[in-house]
Amino acid sequence: MEVRASVKNIRVSPRKARLVVDAVRGKRVLDAIDIARFLPQKTAVDVEKLLRSVAANAENNYDLDPEDLWIKAIFADEGPSYRRFKAKARGRVGRIERRNTHITVIAEDRGGL
Repeated sequence: MEVRASVKNIRVSPRKARLVVDAVRGKRVLDAIDIARFLPQKTAVDVEKLLRSVAANAENNYDLDPEDLWIKAIFADEGPSYRRFKAKARGRVGRIERRNTHITVIAEDRGGL
């Protein structure tokens, strides 16, 4: 049984979010929560909340035990960017692009492995 959870429009670039996502990919959900808790990146807090959400979804919606959940897939995709400009010297314009990220996690129940 697969369980999904996602979070959208996190105010961090996908490249930085993938550092956290790659650290927890393929692990048990409860182990991944512990790993994310101690990572120094700003996105680790959002990934931890997302992993708790997928565990709660499994328990409440599908009557699965969170102890048996493993991360089957987790990925950080690019979301919409905010584009701004900043005035530069001699009448020029410097573009500022604020990137957003969508993170999705798919967990599966592996029984008692």
